[in-house]
Amino acid sequence: MIGLTNTYSQEVSFGVKAGVNFSDITGDDTASFSGLTAFHIGVVSEIMISETFAFQPELLYSAQGSDWKDDFEGETFEGTVKLSYLNIPLMAKYYVAEGFSLEVGPQLGLLLSAKDEYDSTEDDIKDDLKGLDFGVNFGLGYKLDNGLNFGARYNLGLTDGNDNPDSLGDSSYKNSVIQVSVGYFF
Repeated sequence: MIGLTNTYSQEVSFGVKAGVNFSDITGDDTASFSGLTAFHIGVVSEIMISETFAFQPELLYSAQGSDWKDDFEGETFEGTVKLSYLNIPLMAKYYVAEGFSLEVGPQLGLLLSAKDEYDSTEDDIKDDLKGLDFGVNFGLGYKLDNGLNFGARYNLGLTDGNDNPDSLGDSSYKNSVIQVSVGYFF
């Protein structure tokens, strides 16, 4: 038992990562949305299952949302929907070459805050959106021997975020995020 514990403990790495988000809100009635550049930061762990396969759970703070611009009765209105999530991606990694991996896995997101900013005004819209967001991630990664690593990932939101049809109508709203990251495994 002690020998197995030592073997597995050598196969687990912990680290940190941060990067840029290119997010948007997709779905019905989203023609006025144009995307938002934000950030993510968090902790990761890589658990090697074999020489080529690993499991990578993460805990990330992720700023997401979209800028918007809408014309109504001859006037143009502009604003930003700012969403903050605590995301938990559970990634399966397959190393196709030395240091280079393909990644796929589900992601659960907990909505921390949601604001709609426009005309120097900020409305809290968290009660209008669902508190849990489910999506699936697809990505690429590259890890150097010294622990420095790089990644690019696409998160396809599967959950309709509209939790208040009386206020938001029958439209569906889903998260769509491209992430570019830099990280370090200790």
